[in-house]
Amino acid sequence: MTSAMEHKCPSCGASLEFDAASQNIKCPYCDCEFDVSVFAEAEGDLSIGDVDLAADGGVDWDDGELYGVSEYQCESCGGNIYSDATTSATMCPYCGNAVILKGRLTGSLKPDKVIPFQKDKEQALKGLEEYCGGKRFVPKKFLKDNKLEEIKGLYVPFWVYDADLDAQVEYLGVDERTWRSGDTEYTERKYYRVIRGGDIAFDHVPADGSSKMPDDLMESIEPFDYDKAEEFTTAYLPGYVADKYDLDQDAVRPRVRQRMAEGTADKFMTTVHYDEVSVKDAQISAKKSEVNYVLYPVWLMNTAWNGKKFTFAMNGQTGKTVGNLPADYIKLGSVSGSIFAAVAALFILGFYFMDGGFDVTSALVGIVIGALAGGLFFWYFKRQLKTVEFQHGAANYYREGSMNITVKQDKYLYKRVTTRHINRN
Repeated sequence: MTSAMEHKCPSCGASLEFDAASQNIKCPYCDCEFDVSVFAEAEGDLSIGDVDLAADGGVDWDDGELYGVSEYQCESCGGNIYSDATTSATMCPYCGNAVILKGRLTGSLKPDKVIPFQKDKEQALKGLEEYCGGKRFVPKKFLKDNKLEEIKGLYVPFWVYDADLDAQVEYLGVDERTWRSGDTEYTERKYYRVIRGGDIAFDHVPADGSSKMPDDLMESIEPFDYDKAEEFTTAYLPGYVADKYDLDQDAVRPRVRQRMAEGTADKFMTTVHYDEVSVKDAQISAKKSEVNYVLYPVWLMNTAWNGKKFTFAMNGQTGKTVGNLPADYIKLGSVSGSIFAAVAALFILGFYFMDGGFDVTSALVGIVIGALAGGLFFWYFKRQLKTVEFQHGAANYYREGSMNITVKQDKYLYKRVTTRHINRN
């Protein structure tokens, strides 16, 4: 059985924990505090010997039962700790002591850096309460009756990339003008092939290295302030759960490439000036790149309501909280319907007084505009309740001043003219 490692208090012998508020190692019993460097210097090699397996008890496990499960022993109480295949730090379920599972920190890459927790458990719970209470059109019963089932501070493994890029992006630009002649309205659209090429750089673009963590959830709590990352030491881990990566660099690299390509297209687009611009193609290549394996702090909170589970995450450094909330569709639909009726009536009355009478065309226009207003209101506030989503591009990671446009080509392609008869009755 693999043993577990704990940081013990030199004064009273209790298990120590990393304190997010003071950024020191702290004893929860005698309140002694120690600098992280004290334990980093004494950490030594985390490798262990062969795993000693029993051979005379029980019956053989089925292959499916054994997959992903390991067993550890707490040195404080002797209790057995069961963990999945990627957990490297956890809490003993029997005595509550924080332990580091030594076997989980070997056999793979050691993290380069770690961003320590800046938000503690109380702040995470307060952040969740403020997040849920600050959203409109959340059912009152949810705010009153949803129950917190789990909260845990988790160090999530990330691959973090820096890259100096050579890029070329092709856009389609459109200029539009409209004019009238008699009873005819003309619309002219001119199309252009636009090329922008040059240099650009991004720093600290992250990619979640844990298959257990939803990628959209992790991207939604970005960004982290990488400048505050510390050299990795296990002294930051006690008191929190820590995963090691089970998605290697090859697995996450396509997503990083995609975000950098989108970020490049977005930045280069600021030099393109047409009425409409869309991206047709982007080609990027790295002139120089680096990658680090970093642990980022995340608070995960699970609540239950009405037979459903709701997962929320807080950035353990910045406090940004995200999560998908249920909607009070009756209230939201009622308000949206009221907006539709008010806007439609306003336009119909406006047409009535301007034209000196009522006609079907004006009424239909008012109804369409009202429906658009009500629909946009419904869509906007429903979207405010769904904050978990994949992030577009890499705007948060653009290296200021790195964009250098060396290729600028704008080629006229063709034009299209459409006409529309105007009814003056």
